[in-house]
Amino acid sequence: MHNMNQYCSEYPFFISAGLTTYYHPGINLKKIHHDSIKLYETLEAETGQAVGLHQPGSIRIASTPIRVDEMKYQMTRTHWHVTEQYLIGPEKIQELFPLLNMDKVLAGLYTPGDGHIDPYSLTMALAAGARMYGAQIYNNAPVTSLKPTSDGKWDVQTSHGTIRANRIVNTAGFWAREVGKMIGFEHPTIPVHHQYIVTATIPEVKALKKELAVIRDLEGSYYLRQERDGLLFGPYEKMEKMVLQDSWVRDGVPPGFGKELFESDLDRIMEHVEKAMEMVPVLKKADIINIVSGPITYTPDLLPMVGPHCGVRNYWTAIGFGYGIIHAGGIGKFLSEWITNGEPPYDLIECDPNRYGKWTDVPFICAKARESYGFNNVVGYPKEERFAGRPTCRTSGVYELLKDKGSMGFHAGWEQPHWFYKPGDDIGYKPSFQRTNWFGPVGRECKLVMEKVGVIDLTPFGKFIVKGKDSHKLLDRLFANTMPKVGMTNISHMLTPSGKVYAEVTITQLAPGRFLLVTGSGSELHDLRWIETEVAQGGYDVDITNVTEDIGVLGIAGPNSRKVLQKLTNEDMSEAGFKFLHCKSIQLAGKPVRAIRISYTGELGWELYTDQKDLAAVYLAMMEAGKDEGIDNFGTYAMASLRLEKGFRGWGAEMNCDTNPLEAGLDYFIKLNKPADFIGKAALQEIKAKGLNRKLSYIAVNTDDIDPEGNETVWYNDKVVGNTTSGAYSYSSQQSLAFAYLPLELSTLGQKVEVELLGKKYPANVIQEPLIHTEPTRTRLQKKAQSKA
Repeated sequence: MHNMNQYCSEYPFFISAGLTTYYHPGINLKKIHHDSIKLYETLEAETGQAVGLHQPGSIRIASTPIRVDEMKYQMTRTHWHVTEQYLIGPEKIQELFPLLNMDKVLAGLYTPGDGHIDPYSLTMALAAGARMYGAQIYNNAPVTSLKPTSDGKWDVQTSHGTIRANRIVNTAGFWAREVGKMIGFEHPTIPVHHQYIVTATIPEVKALKKELAVIRDLEGSYYLRQERDGLLFGPYEKMEKMVLQDSWVRDGVPPGFGKELFESDLDRIMEHVEKAMEMVPVLKKADIINIVSGPITYTPDLLPMVGPHCGVRNYWTAIGFGYGIIHAGGIGKFLSEWITNGEPPYDLIECDPNRYGKWTDVPFICAKARESYGFNNVVGYPKEERFAGRPTCRTSGVYELLKDKGSMGFHAGWEQPHWFYKPGDDIGYKPSFQRTNWFGPVGRECKLVMEKVGVIDLTPFGKFIVKGKDSHKLLDRLFANTMPKVGMTNISHMLTPSGKVYAEVTITQLAPGRFLLVTGSGSELHDLRWIETEVAQGGYDVDITNVTEDIGVLGIAGPNSRKVLQKLTNEDMSEAGFKFLHCKSIQLAGKPVRAIRISYTGELGWELYTDQKDLAAVYLAMMEAGKDEGIDNFGTYAMASLRLEKGFRGWGAEMNCDTNPLEAGLDYFIKLNKPADFIGKAALQEIKAKGLNRKLSYIAVNTDDIDPEGNETVWYNDKVVGNTTSGAYSYSSQQSLAFAYLPLELSTLGQKVEVELLGKKYPANVIQEPLIHTEPTRTRLQKKAQSKA
């Protein structure tokens, strides 16, 4: 939408400090930052338009021991990326920023090539480059409506006429919400007031021989850079002091708003100004020549919304950029490649616009934006939880029963127990880079499932019913596995055209041509959009219903799970009567339940699907019936440990749009010989013919008070050779486990490598998987041994 591109490009004209950095705490967003800077470095030569790019580097300042740990944590997540990043000491920091008060400085995270750029000049250069390659930019052409056509295109109506577009990309900045409303969406974006201060010339700055590095004082919660012969610094005030422009959410952006600024409020940020003066003493005598206050757009989790939107054809978004300048170039490249090739160039599901839904109402948006802004520079721990705006309207039928019994996690709007409390436990959310208060209780829950019986709330799973004349044909096209027979279940994968793993889904054929599809909580609308796109493109006669919020799910697992269920139903739950990966409709404690014999713990277990209103009754009945069997609750942390012991891969970790299923060890689920031409089949056949370069390996890590969690660097002979994908402590074998991608030559059993955790390299070796056989495998091996005897 051309006028909105114009508005979005004007946005940095009046508020952006123009910071550019390779750093990002996430994984693939580092690639977005990298691609942006690499574009900006060549833009002047390509377009003839100066962009004012400065690259003095940047330093994130650590002034507490926990900040040093955070930087070590980030270093191990960066070594296996192309970006240069170094943990440096006070001496190097002072060399790069000689005006710093070093009294509290312990260390710094230094990123060469970082800096800042002139937002207006960059905007003009991007526009000039776009015109060079054939783009048309219409100024003063406000969009009045968006009308979809029957063939999936769009009529973009403006005051000057109508443009027929194959697709539209909403890049409208703080107008994004209004554009979304034109087609029925309430995008969860909200403007936040952000201020930065510009000083007059400072003699000590003017006397410098080279430009100061950009600094980010994490404890002071501000950034600071050189601006000509003065300084520019911008704070992020605490959540109770920051200001939302929530009237724009309710009433829309005022007509004609463009380059205006908000009224500045120095008192609101004075706490951070004082911290900046303490860290950079020359600020105490500096004159302020400008305080800039304007809107920046936030989403609830501070990450942008990038990609095609579920529920409507050919509508894409690139909105909600709290740090627009550094994302602009990389996001443009990412989206253009996705649009051109029909799949994302790499995994960026954390920015998927479909991670939000109707549950993201205005109170939630406001609460989370306030939290995200105020928490901008808080310590970024693994397994981080933030509690503002919770719970949402998405609560399972057992939430009220469980909410005070354990530590809850947030999954796509749902509350789901991570681990449960017992008397004497150190309770509550206490994040750490080492093992923390949940370590012991999770071990207790693993033992429960391995030796007795446990119950877990799995309601957040995404759940769809697919039915109709072409349902089997559709799913055969979408999935690389064959479709299960009626009354049976399997695990299947949707692949991209280039053979990457787009999704992992459990499929059950409930009746002829009627299928239940179950995916992870964070993949609900991500997967549904992919399915809907194939339906539209292929003209399939099917009906798809999203039943995620209607159906509750409980998992029951452990050697005593069969005994508990048998007490509550007349259905034969024996090994012969209810086999692995079979599904039956049963009555459980008088409630209709769809039972599937499967468990992501790898132990004997079932998933029980029932109406949300009946979930509490089913749960209470099981807990009562299982008293003699030692029944209790367990959470997702225990399930993660148990699945790793069994060698189960997880989508978003071992497999995603960065990996193909053959290197991920998913060969069993990929049926290259099935007649259907499933998406990605040809690409996989080519990959198989060429052979693999790397392989997912199962490794044991010799650690102390820390465990791998995924995305850590793997070393061999002082060289980076791979990365972990997930990790956990195995309570059964009392050792740390991880999956890691390694070169083929380093993936053989017994191969020794090192895994970096908090700046230390721990010895690891490739072991046979799984560490513990699943219950169905153990049962089969026992029967085989008995028959031989």
